[in-house]
Amino acid sequence: MVPFSKQDLLGHLNQEEDPRFCLITNFANEDLYFLRREAADAWNLMVEAALPDGVQLFPVSATRNFERQKTIWENKWLGRSPVNNIDPDVFATFDSLHKAREIMKYSAMPGTSRHHWGTDVDINSVEPEYFESAEGRNVHLWLQVNAERFGFAMPYTARQDGRLLGYEEEKWHWSYLPLARPMLQQYIMLIDYQDIVGFEGCETAETLQVIPHFVMGIAPGCR
Repeated sequence: MVPFSKQDLLGHLNQEEDPRFCLITNFANEDLYFLRREAADAWNLMVEAALPDGVQLFPVSATRNFERQKTIWENKWLGRSPVNNIDPDVFATFDSLHKAREIMKYSAMPGTSRHHWGTDVDINSVEPEYFESAEGRNVHLWLQVNAERFGFAMPYTARQDGRLLGYEEEKWHWSYLPLARPMLQQYIMLIDYQDIVGFEGCETAETLQVIPHFVMGIAPGCR
């Protein structure tokens, strides 16, 4: 097993300056996204393979370090970003555990996101409605049929078949398993709740058992 440090697993890195990461193909716009080099190579091959089938795959998020995840999390926690269409004035009345549960329907606590690892990519949209459109259904079907050939799998499947805990279904989120599996194993061995700190609401992590319920709350085939 390739050793990964706590810093790697918790996202305390700068992917733009780390030589283990590189830019990935993005034909849709000029936004820059990074993955670990092995995952990036697999992504680039998958993007090219989809084109002859009339499917365009593009990233809308890839590696997110701790600081980026902290910004996303705290914007929701502090009411600066919407959370699941809940009225902000209502959300402000929730206690800490209720806030965290609502945010974690779709967003990870800093220090617990697979996006820290440089193995995971969000594809085309992070809106469930997109995947109900004709284009979105076509993209998702192509990934279901073909992504495994390139090492990618969908960790957040529907809440059934052995995945009853964790985030809601995310058809956009795909993980490069040849790296993500060993990183998950090392996360479980190395990371404790004393490491999941440094952001608003971090005190709820242990009560909510985010490691077994969310970090491990993935499709059985991704473990």
